[in-house]
Amino acid sequence: MKQKFFALFFLLSFFAFGQKINFNIKYSEQFAVFVFIQNLSDNYPENVFKTEFSQSKYNTQKYKDLIVNFDKLPIDYSYSFTEYPYGSKIPMQSRDILKKNLVETKNLNDFQLRTIGILPNATLHSLAEIISIFTPVYNELIYIPNKEKFEAQLKAMSAYSVDKNMESYFQTGLLFYNSSWDPAIPFEIALYPLPNSTGFTAQAFYNNFISAVQTNLRDYKDLFSVMLHETYHILYDEQSLEMKNEIAQNFKKNPSKYSNYAYQLLNEALATALGNGYVYESLNGKAETDEWYNSKYIDLMAKKIYPLVKEYIALKKPMDKNFIDTYIRLYEESFPEWINELDHIMTYRYILAENKTDFNTIRQIYPARSSEETETEISMLSIEKMKKTPLTKIIIVSKNNNEKLKLIKSQFKELKQWKYTPDKEFQYKILLDDNSQLLIINQQKSSLQTLFANFK
Repeated sequence: MKQKFFALFFLLSFFAFGQKINFNIKYSEQFAVFVFIQNLSDNYPENVFKTEFSQSKYNTQKYKDLIVNFDKLPIDYSYSFTEYPYGSKIPMQSRDILKKNLVETKNLNDFQLRTIGILPNATLHSLAEIISIFTPVYNELIYIPNKEKFEAQLKAMSAYSVDKNMESYFQTGLLFYNSSWDPAIPFEIALYPLPNSTGFTAQAFYNNFISAVQTNLRDYKDLFSVMLHETYHILYDEQSLEMKNEIAQNFKKNPSKYSNYAYQLLNEALATALGNGYVYESLNGKAETDEWYNSKYIDLMAKKIYPLVKEYIALKKPMDKNFIDTYIRLYEESFPEWINELDHIMTYRYILAENKTDFNTIRQIYPARSSEETETEISMLSIEKMKKTPLTKIIIVSKNNNEKLKLIKSQFKELKQWKYTPDKEFQYKILLDDNSQLLIINQQKSSLQTLFANFK
């Protein structure tokens, strides 16, 4: 059975490398309306869609109620691929499937037929009805005023994609990641206009890339380098189970104490080095000298590994053990202080806290989140679940302090010699044998913000 699997993987990879992947650039009205409604929610920050809506004749109780109803729709479900190493495979997200189906269907009736079974029928019907009601609102406020410019942009971007052979960068990623793709599956690129803006947002999932486009955008290299950045996350995600296990084991077997946090950073560092580094330089003729990513850790690590990534691309070599060992060494030698910087290690976190409000407080202090798990019970079972992950482990003790601290000490062998005073506030940090940090906060009266600020 194992030999048959290897043969199948080889054939899939060869098939993908031997044929062209189609990039389809398009506009989907129903998807654009879905994004528009999302952005009108009170849960979203101020944006151009909110501004246009608030100043319009549609800013009435009827439409406000519909926005609230949209927010309340239970459309977010997920499941994990548990056979893969922790965090190496993106969980299935129902919201992404909804967006995919909106992009790939021609009307709301087709969308509902495609989506039956993913959501309860009543929820699906309500969602389609709200999109239908907001479609003329979106068209009047956003699309029609920008239609001429945007449609010209779509033509120009399609021509740019062909001229610059964007599919070749997809093939480069397939080879580098040692991933696979069936060339019969096109890559659907759904764009929508974003007036009065200097920036844009982008996301990729399954075989889709979605992005807003500033209506005054004329230089497309930034957009396409970001598009490929997001696409490379898909190719990383689509690596075989064998490849995922091999990568995880190479990190685990490396003797460096920095290996775990280097691993946590890998996905974003690679996508940035490839998309914002290699693709941008190829399109621009020279590398970007400014920031590549708006996170210091991702930006600096991507730039540090860029020569190594370019070397592998030039040699047409997939990432391997030597690449990973070199990557870890570069992390260790260049950024040895990072595994003690909370702004970095709190990006990947598992929190045990008996006060639910602590989770929101931590999100305010450390808004960057790549992975987060939370539980409101400090018990033997919850600690065991936490220990099975490579994430930074945060335990906030604020009730029954003496009892809970005794439990924590008994569950971590690294705490055997640990001494503490349960009736005094303290912060404690230790690197565990799995190379993840354990943070223990014993809270009495001080705020969580104060206690985190006092970590050394």
